This record gives sequence, C-alpha cells and structure tokens, in this order.
Amino acid sequence: MEVEYDDSGWQGRAKGQTNPEEMLEDNPQKTIQECLEKFLTPDYIMEPGIFTQLKRYFQSGGSPEEVISMLSENYKAVAQMANLLAEWLILAGVKVTEVQAMVENHLKEMILKSFDPKKADTIFTEEGETPDWLTEMIDHYTWRSLIYRLAEEYPDCLMLNFTIKLISDAGFQSEITSISTAAQQIEVFSRVLKTSIVKFLNNPDDVHGAIQECARMVCHGQHTYVYSQVLIQVLSQEQKGGFNMKRLSQEIIKYALQNNQNVTPITMALNGSAVYPQACQALTSMLTRNTLNPADITVLYRNYSGSDPPPIDLIRNPQFLELLVDALFRSGVKINPEHKPKYMFLLAYASAVIDQPAKKRPMTERMLNKEELKSTIQAIEKAHTICNVDQGSTELIAELQTLYNCIKYPVVGVGVIRWIENVVMEPSYFKLSTDSCPTHLAVLDEVAAVHPTLQQQILFLLIRLFESKQDELEILVQLEMKKMILDRMVNLLTRGCVVPVLRYIKQCCAIEDTDISLIRYFVTEVLETITHPYSPEFVQLFLPMVENEEITGTMRGEGDNDPVSEFIVHCKAHYTTV
Repeated sequence: MEVEYDDSGWQGRAKGQTNPEEMLEDNPQKTIQECLEKFLTPDYIMEPGIFTQLKRYFQSGGSPEEVISMLSENYKAVAQMANLLAEWLILAGVKVTEVQAMVENHLKEMILKSFDPKKADTIFTEEGETPDWLTEMIDHYTWRSLIYRLAEEYPDCLMLNFTIKLISDAGFQSEITSISTAAQQIEVFSRVLKTSIVKFLNNPDDVHGAIQECARMVCHGQHTYVYSQVLIQVLSQEQKGGFNMKRLSQEIIKYALQNNQNVTPITMALNGSAVYPQACQALTSMLTRNTLNPADITVLYRNYSGSDPPPIDLIRNPQFLELLVDALFRSGVKINPEHKPKYMFLLAYASAVIDQPAKKRPMTERMLNKEELKSTIQAIEKAHTICNVDQGSTELIAELQTLYNCIKYPVVGVGVIRWIENVVMEPSYFKLSTDSCPTHLAVLDEVAAVHPTLQQQILFLLIRLFESKQDELEILVQLEMKKMILDRMVNLLTRGCVVPVLRYIKQCCAIEDTDISLIRYFVTEVLETITHPYSPEFVQLFLPMVENEEITGTMRGEGDNDPVSEFIVHCKAHYTTV
C-alpha cells in the first residue's frame, strides 16, 4: 500500500504557513524555560537543532551569559573523545578499516537500542525538507543496512519508509531483501519485483533458487500476490518470453500452496474461467480441497470432450496436474475403473493438445490440434498399468521396452518419476535389492536422456536418496549404494545437467559430512568421462575438487600423464581461475 506523506512535513511548508521560529512567542518565559531544559542535556551544542533553539531563546529575551555557561558546562565531548580514541588506535597499529568498523558497529547497536520512531518523524517537521545528512547516509552500505533493520522493526515510521524510497530511487533496490520493508510502498516493491524477475530470466543455471526468492516475496501478503500475479499475467501474453513468465506464475502458485495459502480464487479470477461456469466450479471445488473427486472430473471430462471445449489453460493448472499425476502413478491410489479413462483423458488433453486462438476471429473459431491426444492417452494407460502392478526389479525388466516407448511422452516421464520416487524411498527398498543398479533407477537414466527438462526433478530425487539414512544396511553396502547413486549423477552430468550436479558435490565437500572416498569416486568417474574444451563455470566448480590433495592425492602418478595432472595442467594453461 502506498504511504501518503504529509507535504508540510516532508516537502516544506505550504504557502502562507508561518514558521513558528519566525514569529514571536506568545509566552517568552515558557519558551526560555523549554530552551534551558534542552541546553542542560549533555552535548546539546552538537545537536542539529541548536541554532533553531538559540534563535527562539534570544527572541524571547534569554540571557547570552546563561546560555554560554550552560552549553559549555554540559559539553562532554563524547563524539570528539570517540574520534581521539580512534586516532590512538590507528597510531597503535590497528587498521583504519577495523577502527571504522568498530565505531560504526557500536553506533549501529546504540541506534538500534534507542531508536524512537516518533522522534524520527519529527526530524522532518523541524527540518522542513530532506536533511543533507540523510542523503549522505544512504550513500554508505553500513547505514543503508541499518535503515533496513529499523524499517523491519518499525514498519509504520514515516521517516524510515521515506528513506527506503530514497534508497530505492538511488538504485539500491536489489539490497532490499526484507519483503515486509519492500511491501510498504508500491514503487519500492515494483523495483524489487523487477530485480527478482530479471534474476529469474538471467540465471538459467539457478532457476530453482531464483524462483524460490521471487515466490517468497510475491507470497508475502494478499496485496503483493495479486499485484504481482496480475503483472506477470500481462507479461505472459507477450510473444517473446511470455512462456517464461507463465512458468514463473505457475511456480509462484505452487509455492503458495506448499505454504498452505489458498490462492485458488485469485488464480481462477485471473485465468478467465468465469466465462465457463461449469468447468470453473468443478475445478475450483477440487483445487480448494486439494483432492480429486469423480463428480467434478466427470464435469470437466464432459466439457473438454464436447464440440466446444473451454480453453486448455484452465486445466493446465500445476496443482490440478499434480493431483492427476498422483492419482494415476502413485502406488496405492485407488480409482474407480469406470472413471479412470476420464482421468487419463484430462491429463493427456492438458499435455498433448495445442490450443491455437485464431487471430482476428471469434474464440469459437480457435483451432485445436489433437493429433497426439489419442497416442498420449494410450501411453498413459500402458504406463499406468505397469506402474500399478506390485513388481520387483526382475519382473519389471520384461516390461522395460514398453515402458521406454511410453516414456517418450513428457507427461509419462513425469508420472514415471513420481512412481519411482514412491517406490525407491521406501526404507526397505535397498535392503531387498540385490542388483548393482536397480531397474527403477536405470529407468530414471532413460527419462533423463529423453527429457532434459525433467533432469532437475531427477537430480532432486537422487539427492534425497544420497542423503537418506540407510541404517539397516551395513557400512560397506551403504557406500556401494551411494556410489551407484553417484553413477546416476554422473549420467545426468553427461546428459547436460552439469552445473547443478557439480554444485551439489561442491556443497558436499564444503559441509564435510560426506565420506571422502565417495567424492574421490565421483571425481574419478567424471575425469574418465569428460574431455576439453570446458566451460569456465565447469572449471571453476570442478578444478578445486581435482586440486584437493585429500581427494586426488592417491590418484596422481609421478609425471603428468595421469588424468588428474592432465586436467590440472590443461586448466592452468587455458583458463583463468579465481
């Protein structure tokens, strides 16, 4: 919500308004007494308002000798003593930057302890305009960070809100990480939102982190959510990059649902579903309860299998698609056989049909491309049958060719990942498995090869497996299991998921909670797989691991002919490392 500022306090006084200090006081004795009380406070001569108070004092007939005596007797020279001590510390050999940090940190602590928002707001009343010292303050990060902390604690302080706007106007909006601070003013929030969206668009290797950061800010409150989603909805209509914004909008919806925020009414209001009341009511009912039911599924099936179906975007809702995938591919979910084809139809329709609105023609004449609908339904049906039979790795081998043919369809790939996740996360799975590479995880390799966009999901599943507790297994068996999972990560790396995999292994090295032999195994496998040329980012992530004596010390030979030495020599010769 935009904060309204009082022009008389922030931009100078209105025309015709008399400055109190320019008019004669009605009660001179009272004015003199007020001024004397202020002059008695320690170091008042250092206060910014000293000249204003002196003028009031003398205009009311105050004695010059008395004020001189009071100001001099109460002069404690705290600021000057601090400067003197700082100079002594520098003379004693302490670095200037360290001394400056000491002084600034102490000042910050004192301000945080004694800050009074009401007094802060009166600064503008007395000054009549933005003080010069405030403009100078926001040029320094130390004091900007102090303003951010204070603004979080005192969100209603006008002086702090105005200062936040000044900081944003000065181009430092990327520093405003506190959502509550940014959400106070629409101009500030808009700039911070823009910075977050640009980060999402410009960081393809860290899309997940950028999405989480943006979604956390957007979901701060109802007003920030509605404003942001309307803005993103408009941007998603653009031909260039519109699909990226649509993806961002869907990820934000997903984040909101994970945090138990009911955004379904807002989502349905923005997607134009009100024109199709039956479909809208059925979809809203299921999304609000976060569960599917045959009656509403039947309504949607009837609408989308008819001659004039609603726009496909209505059922391309991430929450709805998640529910459909869960219902068809998660083990143990029972669906009435009579309604199962309807579930499959809706999932296939949402993933395979292309809705092409015809330009300069009514919506009723839009073109629907259903060429892949029938084959997609058949693939979902076959994969569903395989995934819902309780079979081990040996029995699954007989169905692999059929399953691989079905996996060529992206929606089946998503469903198979969900099914495998449900199976392999069972605590007893690896205890009962005797294969060097269980068939279920081999299927993941195929999905990664066919669908690069699903590699991130597969990596998240492998990370969960790698970090899972397998206390029932012997130590050596646990190590072999983790080596097998690392093999799957190396396979992901060879398929193009390079930076996310290396970042995770680098994180394992930094935390030091992973057996060093596993890191060594990973490095060995990667070195045997790769060849130059390498990207600078790959070198930056992988070279420190290869150079680490603890990891690769036993892998090096006497000369430079071993893979470790060859990689290091090549990188040193062709890349600038930090």
